[in-house]
Amino acid sequence: MSTPLKVGVAGLGTVGAGTVRLIEAQAQLLAARAGREIRVIAVAARERGKDRGVRIDSYTWYDDARALATDKNVDVVVELIGGADGIARDLVESAIANGKHVVTANKALIAHHGTALAGKAEKASVTLAFEASVAGGIPIVKALREGLAANRITRVYGILNGTCNYILTNMRATGQSFAAVLAEAQKLGYAEADPAFDVDGIDAAHKLAILTSLAFGSEVDFKSVHIEGIREISPLDIRFADELGYRIKLLGIARLTEHGVEQRVHPCMVPSNLPIAHIDGVFNAVVADGDFVETTLYEGRGAGAGPTASAVVADLIDIARGHRIPAFGVRSSSLTRLPPSPLARHLGAYYVRFMVLDRPGVFAEIAAALRDHSVSMESILQHGRSPGEKVPVVLTTHETEEGAMQATLAAIQKSGAVVEPPTMIRIEAF
Repeated sequence: MSTPLKVGVAGLGTVGAGTVRLIEAQAQLLAARAGREIRVIAVAARERGKDRGVRIDSYTWYDDARALATDKNVDVVVELIGGADGIARDLVESAIANGKHVVTANKALIAHHGTALAGKAEKASVTLAFEASVAGGIPIVKALREGLAANRITRVYGILNGTCNYILTNMRATGQSFAAVLAEAQKLGYAEADPAFDVDGIDAAHKLAILTSLAFGSEVDFKSVHIEGIREISPLDIRFADELGYRIKLLGIARLTEHGVEQRVHPCMVPSNLPIAHIDGVFNAVVADGDFVETTLYEGRGAGAGPTASAVVADLIDIARGHRIPAFGVRSSSLTRLPPSPLARHLGAYYVRFMVLDRPGVFAEIAAALRDHSVSMESILQHGRSPGEKVPVVLTTHETEEGAMQATLAAIQKSGAVVEPPTMIRIEAF
């Protein structure tokens, strides 16, 4: 009989407790599929007596998670603490140095230090696995690294944060403001008390940086991701989007261009006839374009105890089987350093909403700025008249460089034609 794979779990929050519960509940199934038993033997967390809905009294307990890295009985350290540095990083680096495999759901750690950690793991001849770090239960890491390995990926994009997707979905369904729907999401547990990590796009940017590396065989480069959140999206913009045939989604987009690699996280106008426009609520979705496979779509729950634990245990099964593959699909020494493509060179169409005083000559001022910066208008919307009052004017443009679009908006603001800063949302037709 094969010896069990002995696991130490650091962090017993939602995902950690879910992982222990899954391993216990599916013990026979996991043993059959892995060819050996997968057994939790040690755990670490801050509060021993806390009720987590799972029994831990049969496991070795550590108050300091870093002790798992030196426990000679542990084969694999599962890091579910979170954070790019501190205890999480110390634990992972120490575990690798002590010849232990590492499985993590920590997207911040991989986004900031993934390239270096992959190199350390290769030198130590251990596995660094992070399926659970991106899109919860969707097996997108394995899909990009293995399932699509025969393809050159040209673009990867998706809905990478369930909190933002829930908020935008409910704003559209109810007509409520961002603040009102956020408060509801916090009550339901879909948003944290401090939601900045999610609603300001940082969580999605961590995930995008990882996907970019997997897709293009490049070093992880979080600092080059352009990040915008959803705080400025209003019910008015959502209504106009519907009228124009779009849905607003927070997307992470990475693509290769002649200027380098684009990595962008921001709200997008997506045509309502595209499948990704209909991924609603807390669900995530990722689309990958390959030269032979063409377009593939992956959809599922992007967070939660069950889906994320499923991804963690999938990595444990691979380790138990002896399945070894470089963390990013190629050895760390082969990862390329792709130059970031300047956002000013991005070519695309735009939605712009102006708030203007309804008076003669305003549109002429806007049109003059568009003309002066060679921005071609596709359509314009203004409903009714309110002489002397503030009214919205919406226009969409044909494809233009972002630099020209930003210069146009700056000129319009300077002219005094608008009474508040314009709202600009990029249109992504894919």
